[in-house]
Parts: sequence; C-alpha cells; structure tokens
Amino acid sequence: MILDRASQIMAMLRSGKMINIGGRPVIVPEPRNPANARDRSYAIKLALAFVAIYVIWGSTYLAIRYAVETIPPLVAAGVRHSIAGGIMLIWAWWRGFRPTRQQWVAGFALGALFFLIGHGTLHWAEQYVGSGLAALLIATEPMFILVLGWMMGKQKISVLSALGLGLGVVGVAMLTGAELTVKGSSLWGLLAVLLGSFSWSLGVVISPRLKLPSDALGRTALPTLCGAAMLLIAAGVTGEFQQTHWSSITLQSIFGLGYLVTFGSVVAFTAYTWLLQRVPPALVATHTYANPVVAVILGWLLAHEHLSLRVVLASVAILGAIVLIRRGEQAAEVKVSQAVPPVAEIQPSEECA
Repeated sequence: MILDRASQIMAMLRSGKMINIGGRPVIVPEPRNPANARDRSYAIKLALAFVAIYVIWGSTYLAIRYAVETIPPLVAAGVRHSIAGGIMLIWAWWRGFRPTRQQWVAGFALGALFFLIGHGTLHWAEQYVGSGLAALLIATEPMFILVLGWMMGKQKISVLSALGLGLGVVGVAMLTGAELTVKGSSLWGLLAVLLGSFSWSLGVVISPRLKLPSDALGRTALPTLCGAAMLLIAAGVTGEFQQTHWSSITLQSIFGLGYLVTFGSVVAFTAYTWLLQRVPPALVATHTYANPVVAVILGWLLAHEHLSLRVVLASVAILGAIVLIRRGEQAAEVKVSQAVPPVAEIQPSEECA
C-alpha cells in the first residue's frame, strides 16, 4: 500500500533527512566537508556556531526579561520581529527570493501561531515569571508536538515516548504546582508560557499543509514579519503604545531588545543554517537540551533568580522527557522507514513549495 504524502513527510522528519526551519519541513542538504576537516579556522567557526545556538538562544530568555522591564511586552516583541524579519526578508530578496500570495497567506497563519501567540505570551509572561522557568516550560514543545501529531493521526506514541510524556508532565507539575495555591500573576504567567508553547507546537504540526517558501531564509522571514505586524496591532488595540513611557525606557531594556534582534534572531539563525549544511541535523538539534540549562544558569547568575531543588529536579525531569521522546521517535523511524518509499522518490520542489 502506498503511504500518503503526509506520512512520508513525518517519516523523513523522524529520520533527520528532513527538518523544520521556521516551522516548514525542508529536505536537509548533504553536509559539506571542508577541504581539510582539521583546518583550524574551520574548527573555530564550528565552535562559534555551536556557541551561538547553545548560548545565544539560551540567553534570549534573559534578554526578554530585561527588555520587558520598561518596554511593554507586545511592543517589545513587535519591534523585535519587525526589525529581524525585515533584515531577513531583504537578505532573501537580494538572493532572488520573491514571495507569492499563497506564501504570504501561509506566513500570516504561522505568524499568528508562532509569534502573536507563541512569543506574545512569552514576552508578557516574563514580566511575572523568571527567565529560567520560562525556558523550562518552553522546552515542553516536543511533548505538545508528539500529542498533536498523534491526535491528527500522523504518528504513533511508542512506549519510550509515552514514558517521556509522563516524565514531562511530572516536571511541569513540579514547576507549576507551588503556584496553584497562589492567586497571583505568577500562575497566570506560567499558564501563558504553556499556551505559547502549545501554539508554537501547533504551528509546527500544521506547517506541512501550508504553502511556505522552499527558501529557508524567506520561509523564516515571512511568518516573522506577519507575526510582527499582528503583535504591533495587538499592542495598539490593548493600549500599550499609549501606556509606554518612552523617556523612562532604560538602557538595559534597549540593550536587551537590541540583543534579541541582532544576536537572538540574525546571528543565531545564520549559525543554525550554516551548521545544518556541515554537520548532521541530530547534532544541531542538541541545542534543545542546552538552551533551557543555559537560561536557568544565566537567570541565576545575572538576574539573581531563585534556583531551588524543585527547579533543578523539574529541569532534570523535563530534559529527560525530551530525551525519551527523541529516542522513541528514533525507534519508530526504524519501523516506518521499511514501509516508506526511498527518499529519492520525494521531490524537494513538491514537498517544500
């Protein structure tokens, strides 16, 4: 029996032959081997690229906290993604990218899920929730993706994945349980982060059905710009622009926002796409384990966020859940790959349009 195209895409995503960039499945190019793999300059570039996706992406949670201290959250997120998305779209346009009407529509759909809800709730929540705590809750995305994929009939939940889900629920319960008895903004902040994680995961799951560009840079730029426009509109509707005291914005908030634009979006994304062309995707994906750890440590060191035994144990539980889910998907891939047609039969132009 010939499997449908959606099943082919999900199988390739599990195998690492296809990845999500900007929420769109893209066939991974064959890694480029340098003329001399031991070349010192190449090794330095490789190390710096991993530092970018490990440390920079992990530090963005603290930068968000600094930015929203004196800049309203929706304004901060809207400005951040407007500048970053504009830079990426100009770059992609210079390389020959020309978005179509269908691609703009798809960009608005993902922009709402990824940035209006996903990042909008995160920026708002970090007014009340520590940056390390927010990073740990955002790390639940693989769990949401697994459950949503199962509900939509796109994948099965293996024993290992089920154990990972259970462990992840325990970790989240440890982080939020202490707040359930408190009627304050902290609980709402935790729930807002989880809502953002769910929204981002939903975008990842439905993205194969959307006609996003095959160009990696353009595919990221369109949802980013569309999401930025919706964030700025939301900021206007909720009165954030009127409530902004422009003269009271601190240098720390300005530097935090600037860091998010330059390093968090442009530099880290460039390093990410560069690595995907040179090392196995599974190695690049290890940043999902490192980012929450970096965020927790930086929040503790630089922002004096409380690092209790509960947070440490919850961190171990959530990271362990991610490992189990990944292992479960790899085990399922062995079975699925036997029934899926060879990769060569799937044309990149069709799958990435």
